[in-house]
Amino acid sequence: MNARKRLVSAAIAAIMAVSVPVSVMAQDGAKKAAPLYQDGVQALVTKGIVDKGVKQNQEISVKDFIRYAVMSLTYQHGIDPMKVASEKGWLKEGEFTSVDAPIKRGEMARMMVRALGKEQGETSLAEYAASAKALGLIQGDADGSLHEDQPVTVAQAAVVLKNYSNKMLLTMDERGVSQISVEDFMRSPGSFGYELSPDGKYLSYAGTWENRSNVFVEKIGEKSEPIRVTSSRDRDIAGFFWKGDNILYRKDKGGDENFHVYSSTFNGNKEVDLTPYDKVSVQLVSDLSGVKDEILISMNKEDATIFDVYKLNVKTGETKLIAKNPGNILSWVADRQGKIRLASESDGIGSTMLYRDTEEEAFKPLVTLNYGDAMNPLGFSADGKSIYAVSNNGRDKTALVKLNLKGEEEVLYQHPEVDVTGAYYDKNQDKMLAAVYVTDKTHLAFFDDKFEAMYRKLQQKLGVSESEIGLNDYNEDMTKLIVSVSNDKTYGMYYFYDSVSGELKTLSNLSPWLKPDQMADMYPISYKSSDGLTIHGYLTLPKNKKPQNLPMIVNPHGGPWTRDMWGFNPEAQLLANRGYAVLQMNFRASMGYGKSFRDAGNKQWGLKIQDDITDGVKWAIQQGIADPKRVGIYGGSFGGYATLTGITKTPELYAAAVDYVGISNMFSFLGTIPPYWENMRNLLNERVGDVEKDKEMLKQVSPVFHVDKIVTPLFVAQGANDPRVNKAESDQIVEALKKRGVQVEYMVKDDEGHGFTNEENLIDFFNTMIKFLDKNLKP
Repeated sequence: MNARKRLVSAAIAAIMAVSVPVSVMAQDGAKKAAPLYQDGVQALVTKGIVDKGVKQNQEISVKDFIRYAVMSLTYQHGIDPMKVASEKGWLKEGEFTSVDAPIKRGEMARMMVRALGKEQGETSLAEYAASAKALGLIQGDADGSLHEDQPVTVAQAAVVLKNYSNKMLLTMDERGVSQISVEDFMRSPGSFGYELSPDGKYLSYAGTWENRSNVFVEKIGEKSEPIRVTSSRDRDIAGFFWKGDNILYRKDKGGDENFHVYSSTFNGNKEVDLTPYDKVSVQLVSDLSGVKDEILISMNKEDATIFDVYKLNVKTGETKLIAKNPGNILSWVADRQGKIRLASESDGIGSTMLYRDTEEEAFKPLVTLNYGDAMNPLGFSADGKSIYAVSNNGRDKTALVKLNLKGEEEVLYQHPEVDVTGAYYDKNQDKMLAAVYVTDKTHLAFFDDKFEAMYRKLQQKLGVSESEIGLNDYNEDMTKLIVSVSNDKTYGMYYFYDSVSGELKTLSNLSPWLKPDQMADMYPISYKSSDGLTIHGYLTLPKNKKPQNLPMIVNPHGGPWTRDMWGFNPEAQLLANRGYAVLQMNFRASMGYGKSFRDAGNKQWGLKIQDDITDGVKWAIQQGIADPKRVGIYGGSFGGYATLTGITKTPELYAAAVDYVGISNMFSFLGTIPPYWENMRNLLNERVGDVEKDKEMLKQVSPVFHVDKIVTPLFVAQGANDPRVNKAESDQIVEALKKRGVQVEYMVKDDEGHGFTNEENLIDFFNTMIKFLDKNLKP
């Protein structure tokens, strides 16, 4: 017997040693098996899969067994079990004539063999039962019969699922992984943000210089040293793009979010602030790809609350007013010739998409949108007579649409469960190539066979799923592409791909010092809220640790009108490296799941939104993942608010809390929003609350008024220049606690705004946070 076969045999022997019987036993064995059956059923009861009074000898249907299996063996408990089992390949179309019929033992065995990934060409239920027995999932009668055609009882299903779990646990150990420094997780990534020059001969990218992200340029196909074209020492470059032979980039001061546009010549010898106006924020409207030396920008230069459109000469810095904002325009869209022909006006509740044929004409209404409806234009068609957009006008989920100039839309693609988030477009064909949507991960719906073939070829070359690929930039005929690859355990890789020759060249690794085999898995999860909504999210589990009774950090996202996604998360990976499970959930108000789910969060800050977070903690405890005495909560911005609310509303749940630029007082928060948010005041009144009409509610959900309930150790971090959540928000909660004699750790960074970006500050914050969490959550 060769070494590989000996290894397999030893593994099966070990599995058999812990497996327990599932089918009818001989009389003597039944007495011994009874406690094991009860233990398996009790596990299903504890996890909320079956009711406490369930009869153990009750036959179960195909549908019920699939529900048991999905809820026992995956972390997706709030969605259609049939869909999950089908996507995982546990069952195939047409295998069951009726999902309501009793499931046979052979059918159960077939599902479980597939769940283990051990299917080997079995053709009959008898063969699947034999495979399941060899794998230690089932054991037959004393005479060896497996009764593959007999129906399954609750007790038998429970034992099989327990056997499966035992088998999976056998593959794990408790050795963990080597501790990786905070510095390695938080240090600036390697070269990223690659873009092609307009002539396709050069690459620009962000790289580290003096511990800050700066812009570099290199010639494609040459081995000469890259040229650094920016010299920022105080802040990271926030974004950059090509304009002719110039690199344009955006940067603010100390996190104040007043971004200016800077120009740097190709050789980096000269940098110029093209918008040197105090307390003014600049946004890009159009790079005017067909116009020499000019771009379109919007600035709040004349009125801090609104943005007008200007044409900016990137050589001279000269600006010319193109479109004056009457006071209610939120966004502007230019056509391919750089003419402003679309605008969105809003009073914060309803909105109207405005259109004009030429810049000399007045705008006219094109589409009227009611409260909660949105339409985000992606751009004009080649002939200027149609508009591509993503819109939920008249539907719950956002779809990819094409509008004519009468406002009539053609739906190009919509997904039944989630919003469309974007699309790939080919200028030459004037055609949408694919729509992008995010369920558990990012996926594409293809419209063009040639584009799909190229994408699939890339997948094959890279050996990754479609969810891991990003097409970051490409020339007009899509023959030269910048491709990125990222997943839950890989920060990111960049490649240059020539779709004609098939050449694939590695450009950079964002974090070569972080090894994927040392990173933790991030699992898509779902659960039911206490009032019946399905909440989706992600669970990151420490590597080489059994997912049982772990210390856990709950990490609610900011916004709240955003969402968490599957992918590399340095914070989650750092916490998992230290032995913590990390739970992230897309509570109601999160984006991506339709407007009814988003709107379910209206005026529910600290109320039902917080209940969704609490329900997630309880779910993780019920599944046995989290140790109820060692749960911490950490979040930034709205997540910081949720942290403070959690330790005032449900203080018994949390043994440690970290509030990062979070809101403590709804009144002071709503009274100090940035001036350019003022035209959204009505929307904030509807989504968050009106300081006059909802005074009592806002007081109820402001943590600063409930500091007497805080018993959880708290660490607060804040940027001094934060324009969104002023430093006063953190000062208030810290001072209120100190007055009560409660110790609270407080970190303020004078050169930061809404969240830290400078590497040294991130390292300091996370080093302090890890020490704080370890002190309070580890024995």
